[in-house]
Amino acid sequence: MPTVADIEELLEEVKDPEIPVISIRELGVLREVKVLGDEVEVTITPTYSGCPAMDVMKIDVEKALHDAGIERFSVKQALSPAWSTDWISERGRKKLLDYGIAPPPHSADIRTLKGGAPVTACPQCGSTDTVLVSHFGSTACKALYKCNTCKEPFDLFKCL
Repeated sequence: MPTVADIEELLEEVKDPEIPVISIRELGVLREVKVLGDEVEVTITPTYSGCPAMDVMKIDVEKALHDAGIERFSVKQALSPAWSTDWISERGRKKLLDYGIAPPPHSADIRTLKGGAPVTACPQCGSTDTVLVSHFGSTACKALYKCNTCKEPFDLFKCL
């Protein structure tokens, strides 16, 4: 039977279907792995309630476990504690940035401008002369920003 570390490493290959460069582990969606005798129990937490990608992530976790020869497993979804952007790993934040999505600040580091929008740097040019265009970006967990320096639009992963 594989160890918890083996399962976590295996699940590093399961990507967020909406952001295919980041794993569910790096995103902080993978909350817990337990090996209970001959059964594996995996717990995942959605980035927000009703996240449409959770069903795909669950299927992808089940497929990864099955393909690794694990016959007895369960995949649970937990809503409490609620997912937080603080759960995104530093490696995951770097991958988001390299992909063109501004990673969220850690909750302890949030600075705000007039109107309460987070100060965020453009992932293209690094400028902080950015403006919130819409609270809803390409997915519900992202907001749409525009850089006033390079004029490029970009998503910011919302702070939760």
